[in-house]
Amino acid sequence: MGSGFSHNALQPPPPEPGLGDLPEGCVASVLVHLDPPEICRLALLNRAFRGASSADFVWESKLPPNCESVVRRVFDDFPSSLCKRDIYSRLCRQNSFDGDTKKVWLDKRTGRLCLSISSTGLAITGIDDRRYWNRIPTEESRFGMVAYLKQIWWFEVDGEVEFPFPAGTYSLFFRMQLGRSAKRFGRRVCNSEHVHGWDRKPVRFQLSTSDGQEAISQCFLNVSGKWVHYHVGDFVVQDPNTLMKVKFSMTQIDCTHPKGGVCLDSVVIYPNEFRERLKCV
Repeated sequence: MGSGFSHNALQPPPPEPGLGDLPEGCVASVLVHLDPPEICRLALLNRAFRGASSADFVWESKLPPNCESVVRRVFDDFPSSLCKRDIYSRLCRQNSFDGDTKKVWLDKRTGRLCLSISSTGLAITGIDDRRYWNRIPTEESRFGMVAYLKQIWWFEVDGEVEFPFPAGTYSLFFRMQLGRSAKRFGRRVCNSEHVHGWDRKPVRFQLSTSDGQEAISQCFLNVSGKWVHYHVGDFVVQDPNTLMKVKFSMTQIDCTHPKGGVCLDSVVIYPNEFRERLKCV
């Protein structure tokens, strides 16, 4: 009896349950309430969390409700075998469409849709005349190129986009910079000596949508040396299954004076709640 008692006393106690013992279904039911970056971090904990983080229903809740319409609009050939997590990852990239003149992506943290239109996708008065405009390659644009205005009397830029925006409120901006930036000895410098004419009259911005919404604003361009998002207006999408056409313009057509020295990068459309992230006017 003594030897039996001694043998039992040496047996290690059973291990206590840990996070790795949780059923994947239970873990997934928790992950569905978290933001995508949090889900990805927790997937590194153990096998149970890694498996739960791949569950389709977890990532389906992060995708736009009209995800299929977005995919059809952007991609000519989208793989049908991707799981929801991989679809989300693919849509979080900056995906080009319409001849590389536009990019669309999902914000990684919120899953909200963002869209940008290159200067090459805009109708710019005089753009083909080198006396007025130049195309300049730059790393400061997601499109790798901006339009630089040397000087012009009639300043007018128009554009439009048709897209199945998810339901919500969106803000539209022109991304511009007074001055021409470059790198010198590895440091960013901006030459503003050719900036002129923007302090005489304000620039007028307009937008309209296919369902009758309109917005008008105006402001002076007076911030040199850095990129600024100039707010045009907001629009509301209620039916995500219908293509929304948005037309927009920027003009300063007072021909009593020339203006120049401005870089036009793009037009961007962000969810309205993202305005605080931007350097906007």
